[in-house]
This record gives sequence, C-alpha cells and structure tokens, in this order.
Amino acid sequence: MNEAEFDFLKAHSLRFLEMAFRTDRDERLYHPDASGKNTGDCGDSIEIFLSVKNGRIDSVAFAIDGCINTRACANMMGDMIEGKTVGRAWKITPDDIARALESLPEESYHCAELAAGALYQALTRYRTTSREPWKKNYMK
Repeated sequence: MNEAEFDFLKAHSLRFLEMAFRTDRDERLYHPDASGKNTGDCGDSIEIFLSVKNGRIDSVAFAIDGCINTRACANMMGDMIEGKTVGRAWKITPDDIARALESLPEESYHCAELAAGALYQALTRYRTTSREPWKKNYMK
C-alpha cells in the first residue's frame, strides 16, 4: 500500500481513534498533587497533572506538544490510572499503554514510553511531597 492509499481511520482501532481525538483532559491543573514532564528525542512532550484523594488518582490532566500518537498514548494512560490507587499506577508500563490502544504503530512506541515516563515523574513527585508536604511548593 503506498502513502496515497493509506486510510488513517481504517488503519486504527476504534479505541486508538477515541484516545487520539479525545480532548477533555487538555488542561493544566493549577494546584495538582503531582506533575511530571517528559520530552522525547522526537521533540514531543507530555506534562501530566494528577489530583490524588485518599490514595487514589481522582483526576488526570495534561498538556501535550506532539503528534496524534502522543495524544492517544497520554489519553490511554489517563484512562488506565484514573480512579486507581497510586500503587496500581506505578505498575502501568509502555507495553500496557501500547497494547490497550490496539493499533499504535510500531514506529510510535516511543510515544507510549513518553506517556509512562511523565507518569513516573509525577508519581515520584507525589511520593516525595506525601512524605514531606512542604516540598510541594518548591517542586516544578
């Protein structure tokens, strides 16, 4: 199949398309319980914001500067962790994200790594500020 014949909608699963075009999490939380930012070699970046209540991730928001595959991975990751415990969120891997999307192109696997990396940074910051709350005001 040459590029002129490529049909984006037919090439992807319904789950991938839903995550790729979802925009309800596109925001910056002003007082998140945690945040993390990851930038890939491709130049795409994801900054994630987490709101945590009683040890569970209550809401997920993010700012994305990247391609549609990056957006799909960020949204999929958000779906996978929202409502889950912080401990469960630590277990999410790039493979989990890619598998859940069903049709992430192999050459875009780094987008799943980008999303997971931003999540791990946010979770690390959450762990730090949970133990020492005074640090929350000084972390960026």
